Amino acid sequence: MTRNSPAPQPAAPAMPPRGSAGEVFGAFLKLGLTSFGGPIAHLGYFRDELVLRRKWLDEAAYADLVALCQFLPGPASSQVGFALGLRRAGPLGALAAWTAFTLPSALLLVAFALGAPLFSGPVGQGLVTGLKLVAVAIVAHAVLGMARALCPDRERATLALAAAALVLLIGGALAQVGAIALAALAGVTLRLPAAGSGGLPAPASRAPVSRRIGLACLTLFVLLLVGLPLAQLVAPSQALAVVDAFYRAGALVFGGGHVVLPLLEAEVVRGGWMSAESFLAGYGAAQAVPGPLFTFAAYLGTVLALPPNGIAGAGLALIAVFLPGLLLLVGVLPFWEAFRARTGARAAMAGANAAVVGILGAALYDPVFTNAVATPAQFTLTLACFVLLTAWKAPPWVAVLVAGLGGMAIAAS
Repeated sequence: MTRNSPAPQPAAPAMPPRGSAGEVFGAFLKLGLTSFGGPIAHLGYFRDELVLRRKWLDEAAYADLVALCQFLPGPASSQVGFALGLRRAGPLGALAAWTAFTLPSALLLVAFALGAPLFSGPVGQGLVTGLKLVAVAIVAHAVLGMARALCPDRERATLALAAAALVLLIGGALAQVGAIALAALAGVTLRLPAAGSGGLPAPASRAPVSRRIGLACLTLFVLLLVGLPLAQLVAPSQALAVVDAFYRAGALVFGGGHVVLPLLEAEVVRGGWMSAESFLAGYGAAQAVPGPLFTFAAYLGTVLALPPNGIAGAGLALIAVFLPGLLLLVGVLPFWEAFRARTGARAAMAGANAAVVGILGAALYDPVFTNAVATPAQFTLTLACFVLLTAWKAPPWVAVLVAGLGGMAIAAS
């Protein structure tokens, strides 16, 4: 080391929490009770509540987090929520965020599995239709707001358009990941400034967890993925088989919650654990409840043909399907924070953030719009919800209420 060389600096400690676990639990319980419409719509709810209203982080940091979770397997909206809770209130905040966002839909689906015929008949179907329509309005509102913040110039607007085209024309999780990777490369090539930074790189931020914890989580992820099937060979049991099946499904999902359905169907239906009719009935109910689609696992765990089933089966399946995505997220976060603090990385993230806007725009069309809007009356109700969110600045739960009542009125007409 020369005389003028700077002394090596110790690694930055984990970022201290700025709120309480109780605060995080309350915020995410509200979201867990009102976030209808699937993972893309959830990101819109999170943005409205936590970025715009509570100001827990800015638009660019939120988009960075969304981009990271698009790269990782697992339930993207739940991973984003878990990371937001971790940033806000540490490990207890992360647990509070996941619990509050997950439990409402999980409990409703367990109730349905135990015999409560939710959302049956024309009135129930009208309510489901209304919830699908409000998802269109919420996603459109999120795309509009994120585009204003993250695509402020023609270069980034063009990257968003290219990402949307790639996802719509090719489709699949690989197209989403490829769109983000290509846009990140374009951001470095074009030397894009970080959105809202005035061309200056963002200051470095400390990770909410240390690198040691991150490496431990990555190690545990691999050990469980490899070790659970081996343990099942050595000491087979139904409980271990359930954990293995749901953990593997959660570990291999790229592209959102709907992608987990064929993986779970292969395990529980073809494996003889339940009938195809029961599987499809649970999937229909999962569309009618708020929160993450991965809580479908709670329904499946409840109706398994062999024990553990009931409440115990629901708990095992629910934890097993979420665990791999959350372990990966915590494992990558400390390295991600260091990466995104670099000037070149900020240019890459500016391009990636534009691609995220394009991917959300593509999802607004398919599957959100194409699976929800089929008649002029439905389109009118969707527009009304969009105006409530954008012009009247109504909170999302008001739009959900209007859409639910409107959907039932359309069904009765």
